[in-house]
Amino acid sequence: MQTKTQILNIKLLVEKGLFEMVKRIFDTLFSLFLLIVLSPIILAVAILIAFKFKENPIFLSRRSGRFGKSFTIYKFKSMPTLVDENGELLSDEERITHFGKLLRASSLDELPQLLNVFFGQMSLVGPRPLNESYLQEYSDEQRKRLNVRPGITGWAQINGRNSISWERKFELDCFYVEHQSLYFDLKILVLTVFKVIIHEGISQDGFVNTSSFKGENSKA
Repeated sequence: MQTKTQILNIKLLVEKGLFEMVKRIFDTLFSLFLLIVLSPIILAVAILIAFKFKENPIFLSRRSGRFGKSFTIYKFKSMPTLVDENGELLSDEERITHFGKLLRASSLDELPQLLNVFFGQMSLVGPRPLNESYLQEYSDEQRKRLNVRPGITGWAQINGRNSISWERKFELDCFYVEHQSLYFDLKILVLTVFKVIIHEGISQDGFVNTSSFKGENSKA
């Protein structure tokens, strides 16, 4: 019985290793393909942001990646860097513009993350990478989302995105981690295109993006 169990465990490990290898190859090749094909759009968006906001078009943020390892995520800025008389950054609601809302609605602000995918810090599909400050707030169950590379899109993104509660997001992320497959990834990628077209779940009521995560105290 023990031998059969050991064989089964070895088989599962091999299957997991093959899946991760194939997924990484797909991520590398497809992200490179998209970077090349979409380069005119990426360049045009960068120029427009630099012209409208009069600043660097790239937004950099430290996020928690696989196993909680920190990395820098790349995004296009959807808000200018505006401060008050004391030098304090104004709220998102005060800084967001119609142009910025358009970038978010079309998900064009996410395009630079293809570089994160190419460099191996992210995957095309996986739980969204969250701010480093949230890491200490995770429950043991929620930490399962750290067992895989974070993604540009994921199961939570096509099931409500920013319009659902933090609790629901983590439930969907953990479900993905426990049911990974190439078919599941392809399904998510196809549905993501549809969700982007209909602009579903871009923001949460009362927020430009979504509320901050505060562990078990986060209701949304």
